[in-house]
Amino acid sequence: MSLKTFAEALPDYAKDLRLNIGSLVGDQTLGDQRKFGLLLACAHGTGYKPIVEAAEAEVEGKLSPEAANAARAAAAIMAMNNVYYRFVHLASNPEYGTLPAKLRMNVIGNPGIEKDDFELFSLAVSAMNGCGMCIDAHEKVLKGHGVAADVIQTAARIGAVIKAVATVHATL
Repeated sequence: MSLKTFAEALPDYAKDLRLNIGSLVGDQTLGDQRKFGLLLACAHGTGYKPIVEAAEAEVEGKLSPEAANAARAAAAIMAMNNVYYRFVHLASNPEYGTLPAKLRMNVIGNPGIEKDDFELFSLAVSAMNGCGMCIDAHEKVLKGHGVAADVIQTAARIGAVIKAVATVHATL
């Protein structure tokens, strides 16, 4: 089942989400690796199996195995990092920010695809998870790689729509 088919099952009160999924899946501005990688990373980032299955079907044959694994890896590592770094950011004791994280994050240094694509996937999942510290860190790297603001915004939009579709679908 494609993401558009998945979204068509949403009730009428979520019509805007259906329209947004259609627009994002049909978007031609990002290139296939970024677009489909973002859709896959964000679906995995929701932790909602039905949307993960729809996204996996959507990207089948459209992403290299390396890009698909990098998208999944971005969701996995951000599931950990977003919790930890949100804690560091929100804790009133600044000492936590001076301590080493002591968490393995090797995939960030060697994601198997271009660094800017992996960072974009990570930023979108971080936006979904509400980690301001991670959003800032990934945005800084992306800007350093020359990634335009509209591309970064599109990544955040994809995260927002995928998260909303998963949330509404989970209530049905």
